[in-house]
Amino acid sequence: MNIRILVVEDDIHIREMVKRFLQSGGYSVDAVADGNTALQLFYDEQYQLIILDIMLPGINGQELLKELRKIHDTPVLMMTALDDDENQIKAFTNEADDYVIKPFSMQILVKRAEALLRRSGVLKKEIKVGALSLFPETLRVEYVGNEIKLSPKEFDILMLLVQNHKAIVPHETLLVKIWGYDFDGNEGIIHASMKKLRDKLPDNLVRTVKGIGYCLEVPDNET
Repeated sequence: MNIRILVVEDDIHIREMVKRFLQSGGYSVDAVADGNTALQLFYDEQYQLIILDIMLPGINGQELLKELRKIHDTPVLMMTALDDDENQIKAFTNEADDYVIKPFSMQILVKRAEALLRRSGVLKKEIKVGALSLFPETLRVEYVGNEIKLSPKEFDILMLLVQNHKAIVPHETLLVKIWGYDFDGNEGIIHASMKKLRDKLPDNLVRTVKGIGYCLEVPDNET
C-alpha cells in the first residue's frame, strides 16, 4: 500500500528536510508552502497522514484543520513554534492527533508520524475483523484463511468499510475518499464497484442501507 503524506510548512528548509526524511522511510510525500494550496489538496487527493504547521500564509493551520475535519478523519500532526498552552489546546479541540514544537528532532517527528499511522491501522501488517483479514502492504485479502483476489480499488473500498466496521459509510464518503472530491462521475460508479466487490466476498458481508450507503457486518460468531 502506497502511504501518502502531505506536509504543509511555509519554511522551505523545514519543509524540504521533513520531506526528505519521510521519503527516506519509503513514504510518498507532497509538500506545500501555504494553506490555500493545502486546502485544494484536501479535496483532490487522498493522504494517510497530514503534517501541518499552524503559522501559514493564506489559511492558517488551525482553520485548515477545521476544514479538513469536515470531510476527513485523516490523522493530523501539528508542528509549530508556538509553545503556549492556548494554541495546543486549540489544536486538540480542533481534533489534531498529535503536536510537536519547533525546534524538533527529525527522527522524533518521523517516529510520531509512524505512531499515528500505526494507530490508524495503515502500518499494521494485518488488519483483522472476525474471519476477514486485510494485508495493506501486499493488498491481499483472506476470509477464513482463503485468499480473495481484489483489484487495488476494491481493496481500498473494503479497507474503508473495515475501518468503519458496523458503521454506515455514506455514498458521499466513498466518492470523496476513494475517487476524490473532484470526481466527475456519479454514484453509479459506487454501485458498480460494490457489486464487483460483493461478487468476490461471502454473502451478506456488506449490507446496503438504501439511499444512504453501505455497512460491513461480520457475523457475531466470527468477531
